Amino acid sequence: MDIRRRDHRNRRPLGFHAESVAAEMLEAQGCAVLDRNPNFRVGELDLVLLDQGTIVFCEVRYRRIGRYGCGATSVTRRKRRRIALAARAWLARRPWLAQWPCRFDVASVWDDGACLMVDVWRDAFTLDDC
Repeated sequence: MDIRRRDHRNRRPLGFHAESVAAEMLEAQGCAVLDRNPNFRVGELDLVLLDQGTIVFCEVRYRRIGRYGCGATSVTRRKRRRIALAARAWLARRPWLAQWPCRFDVASVWDDGACLMVDVWRDAFTLDDC
């Protein structure tokens, strides 16, 4: 699939591919994927990972290079709040994990013209930022 296509009518395959690229890179760095795209009434999570005893809720954003800034800058306060609410819902279904440390990361996937690149902002935001 050409992730650089210009047809914006169906972004789901594009987003899923960007999430797959980010998940692959994070797994190569030692993270384990616990869940992908869990949906809740309050919102959706892109990736839930385990990184050395820390549960990571990772928002994945795709941007073409040079357009609208990097993906991480597009995570607004409203979006951070929805991610935090979805993370709480995810943990509520897994009470045995509720006491584990958590963090919120943002993976920015971008096209450099030759391949897809991934930058990850660890601790991109906290619950106080929501």
